Amino acid sequence: MVITIIGAGYVGLTQATIFANAGFKVYALEVDQARIDVIRSGRSFFYEANLDPLVENAIKSGMLIPTTSYEEALGETDVIFSCVGTPDNPDGSSNLTYVFDVVDKIISTIGDNSKILVQKSTVPVGTGEKIIKLLSDAGSNVSYVSNPEFLREGSALIDSLWFDRIVVGSTDKTASNAVIDLYKHVTEQRNDIAKHAGIDIDGRDNKDGEYITTSVNSAELIKVTANAFLATKITFANSIAKLADATHADINEVMHAVGADPRIGRSFLNAGRGFGGGCFPKDVSGLISSGIEYGVEIDILHAVTQENDSMPGYIVEKVIGLDNGSLVGKNVTVLGLSYKAGTSDVRRSPSVKIANLLIERAGAIVKVHDPVAMQDTQTLDVLTDGITVIDDLTEAVQNADAVFVATDWPEFTSLSASRYAQLMNGKLFVDCMNSFSPDSIRAAGLTYIGVGR
Repeated sequence: MVITIIGAGYVGLTQATIFANAGFKVYALEVDQARIDVIRSGRSFFYEANLDPLVENAIKSGMLIPTTSYEEALGETDVIFSCVGTPDNPDGSSNLTYVFDVVDKIISTIGDNSKILVQKSTVPVGTGEKIIKLLSDAGSNVSYVSNPEFLREGSALIDSLWFDRIVVGSTDKTASNAVIDLYKHVTEQRNDIAKHAGIDIDGRDNKDGEYITTSVNSAELIKVTANAFLATKITFANSIAKLADATHADINEVMHAVGADPRIGRSFLNAGRGFGGGCFPKDVSGLISSGIEYGVEIDILHAVTQENDSMPGYIVEKVIGLDNGSLVGKNVTVLGLSYKAGTSDVRRSPSVKIANLLIERAGAIVKVHDPVAMQDTQTLDVLTDGITVIDDLTEAVQNADAVFVATDWPEFTSLSASRYAQLMNGKLFVDCMNSFSPDSIRAAGLTYIGVGR
């Protein structure tokens, strides 16, 4: 079976690389020539743990064929995965231009040949129905399947190889089964793929996750609902963290006990500077927009957006409000720019917002450091003028009057409190992700500031 992946971005390249390493011939179609050139060299153009060895192997074996040509990519393919971007519009709705461009290209390129179109892009509920109608009106012999992705940046390969569920939505049972068979073949090869990537497989469960077949509309709604729910859990923890600050409680202690209830669970209850990235904010706003389109107000998600947007400013204002908390003219270091550890992605990153606010609102002199985000050309575009980018961690912390640990990279959390104290000129240590022990920071002679503790 031959597979085509349209859109070799984060989701697309990861999926293409896994399929190619599982033994499928895969065309990776991408309109950005610069990205294609990097992939052809055997590398990814973004940071994702353990991905590069698999890209290199897929290119060397000839099983992964990067291309900018629809004619080449679709000529012999059996299954087409659409993995193009769906950025949000100014009103929060999803921009589906790229999604429908793919449909138009497929219709004009493949004629009446039988294919399966698999939608992995995150789209609003109801999109698949529109695509099915377009394909039908064009007389196309293409079966449509909605197959949303659930990858987490920083652990995309593990999530792909040891998935907890595969959701397949379609009215065509044959097409659904064909897609499921692709994933089952990957699971048969996953240990070999993981070893080649350098992933430790000891102790991992080799059972398949659940294969869930649904309607197209349900599949589309599952994806955004899952992300919106996780975003809501994070935001709830942050809201209670503000109350913990006001009452001198410790949010970590509170949420540890709350999460011990199996009906709730401990995941996504860690208070901090809020969520970001290319999924949670977009999916929350997209779900709000879908509700409006169908006459349903999802009020809780409006509150989630508002509360999440407030967190970077809340942290900066908390510091400014301390006795002698003025940061005007002070040397402040922000550690971490990516929206989470394990990725170079700075889209909607609260860490970036904190760095920018320290200049705009606090009047500080700001230096920033991130282990991998510096390699992303988008990083410099989102930083306020006047911020200095430092490549070395020690140099970044050296002589700082205050340090804000904004992303919980292991490089930062593994550095001892005494080492921070030794390098810093001042004593203010701001733990924006509640990743450190307040006692250890204070024992080193530093002033600890967390979120809700």
